[in-house]
Amino acid sequence: MMQKKVCLLGASGVGKTSLIKQYVEGIFSEKYLTSIGVKIDKKQVETKSGQVKLMIWDIEGIDRYCGFQPKYLRGASAYIIVSDQTRSQSLLEGVEIQKMIKEVTDIPGLLAINKSDLPEAWHWSQKELEDIQSGYEKTFHTSAKTGENVENMFTHLAQIIAE
Repeated sequence: MMQKKVCLLGASGVGKTSLIKQYVEGIFSEKYLTSIGVKIDKKQVETKSGQVKLMIWDIEGIDRYCGFQPKYLRGASAYIIVSDQTRSQSLLEGVEIQKMIKEVTDIPGLLAINKSDLPEAWHWSQKELEDIQSGYEKTFHTSAKTGENVENMFTHLAQIIAE
């Protein structure tokens, strides 16, 4: 069985920890706890290429004040940038984070537009969204609360890195 490191990155409060909890444990909590540093969870996934153990790194929220730590990406096979559809700024921050990632590695990445169970608060044109999404392997509209697309997103990512 192969073991692969995956990093979840994004602004503070976008739901990175909640997505992981939903995926690994099948639970959601309304309680918000700020992640400090890194927390690692594991989950085995069956892919067409065989079993993959995902080592999922939940990396603290990245904002203008704490910056991006490229060292967290060492040894990673893929990443997911999480944004919050109720905060347009989080998508812009995701764009900045992706630019910084691309400066240090060329591993595949997914975009998770999280909190799809809540009303969308941004008003991007279709062209603007397509431009933002073009740098990713795929975009998933997820909800850590309802579980929408969470399993699909991680399974898709496991399949990409297993090949």
